[in-house]
Amino acid sequence: MKRYIFVRNAFLSVIVTLLLLTVGVASILAEDQKPAAATPAPATEAPAPAAPAEEKPTGSLSISGLSKYVWRGYENTKNSIVVQPSLTVGYKGFSANIWGNIDTKPYSTTNASYSSTWTETDLTLSYTKTFGILNAGLGYIYYGLQAPNAGAAKPLDSQEIFVTLGLNTLLTPTLTAYKEIDHYHQYYFLLGISHTFEFNKTVSLQLGASASYLLSDYADATLYGVNASYGGYPKFDNNYQATNDKFSNFHDGVLTASLPINVVKYLTVAPTVSYSFPLSSDAKNEIKARGKLTNPADNDSSYVYGGLTVTLSF
Repeated sequence: MKRYIFVRNAFLSVIVTLLLLTVGVASILAEDQKPAAATPAPATEAPAPAAPAEEKPTGSLSISGLSKYVWRGYENTKNSIVVQPSLTVGYKGFSANIWGNIDTKPYSTTNASYSSTWTETDLTLSYTKTFGILNAGLGYIYYGLQAPNAGAAKPLDSQEIFVTLGLNTLLTPTLTAYKEIDHYHQYYFLLGISHTFEFNKTVSLQLGASASYLLSDYADATLYGVNASYGGYPKFDNNYQATNDKFSNFHDGVLTASLPINVVKYLTVAPTVSYSFPLSSDAKNEIKARGKLTNPADNDSSYVYGGLTVTLSF
């Protein structure tokens, strides 16, 4: 437990320090950019203002091939490649995205052989508005979940609403709060930072880090034992058994590095690698308990995974 407290505190200390530096740098830049008092210019006829450029709809189509599907610290696939297509369109701050996951080799504790399965379809609708250096947004997500393999139980679908606040400054810090409004009854708070190093017009390096806090408002150990979809987000003891206590602690941290390469004007190829790990001993117990293996103690709670994403922008 001491090791996880140390890791959690160290990780969060780094993020808080970077945020403080970000705010300080932003304040200094704001002071430096204040214009000096201008001397009144001679009265002349002002030129007609240029017509604002017409804002056009944007879109992107991408497909990722990854070694594992990890979501909020949970290992959703094991020993298989996943394929994740995504389509996004946006216009004047509004955005709509549809995303899917294909498990090419569904895992089985009995060594059964299953064909590729489409396991999830997510729909996200959002709106973002910029106020100076501040970005504010809100949105809705529908998670359409399917059985992980033939004959397995289908998880209950999920719905979330979320709000986001971000700063257009160094490290672009962003805080997002998610609230599940369907079956799982929990809040998920995510703080992220990122930075891009542009080597040239073709290649850049993107680095990111995030930390989360999971706050459950429902837990039922009895129902979790029957069907995890109904049990909410309980706290697990050191024997990986669900309790009637609600989970409330730091959850998962993620470090990511990506190398986008602009192949041609609208086409980008990006190799990516990520490391996901628990930020508390409670999170470690919970992640292992929800793992794929029959014996929770044999499950991992930290994962290194990655792959390649191809994106066409239009």
